[in-house]
Amino acid sequence: MMIHTEELTKTVPTSEGPLTILDHVNLDIEAGQAVAIVGASGSGKSTLLGLMAGLDSPSSGDVILDGHSLASLDEEERALLRGQLVGFVFQSFQLLPSLTALENVMLPIELKGDREAGEKARNLLSRVGLEARWHHYPNQLSGGEQQRVAIARAFASEARILFADEPTGNLDTATGARVIDLLFDLNSEYDTTLVLVTHDDRLASRCDRQINLAAGRIVSAATAAESAHG
Repeated sequence: MMIHTEELTKTVPTSEGPLTILDHVNLDIEAGQAVAIVGASGSGKSTLLGLMAGLDSPSSGDVILDGHSLASLDEEERALLRGQLVGFVFQSFQLLPSLTALENVMLPIELKGDREAGEKARNLLSRVGLEARWHHYPNQLSGGEQQRVAIARAFASEARILFADEPTGNLDTATGARVIDLLFDLNSEYDTTLVLVTHDDRLASRCDRQINLAAGRIVSAATAAESAHG
């Protein structure tokens, strides 16, 4: 089991009292699965993703990532585990503006001390169709090109788990479709466990399972085939 959550709960204080964003969520995701987390705005999707990735801490409960209990780790240890296990793709791309496309992709490879960072980064940029744009900065690239750089960077770390938060959210339909194809092609090639939050039905339907959240609780967890027929 690559990801296991135990009674995962997140509450935040408000002027009207505590607000429960996630309510005792229990979830298992096997290695190599592609899982979509879907639901209305405010259902807790991005919060669940952030907790599973160790970017945020729950009010109670635990996340077990590849056998590691996040609750038992301090912030520094969680960051170290993320660096070893996890890659990210965000709706807002999150590229470093002062680095070229090549340098953005090289960064996670260099952080691992790999001396072949340049060659590996160029290969990944070629895989995402940007071999001719490697020297461009993010502000010189379109939204779709920036997201392709972000995907190349996510796979550059050779992460075992890839978390994606609305990866097509800022893209037009045609560009989003190309990014979806790329994400699943690379995910299959690298045998990564993919967990994504999305409002995009096309993207969700490509996943092995869909986890439907409502008001912080899992209301259904169907396979893609079951979702298509139901």
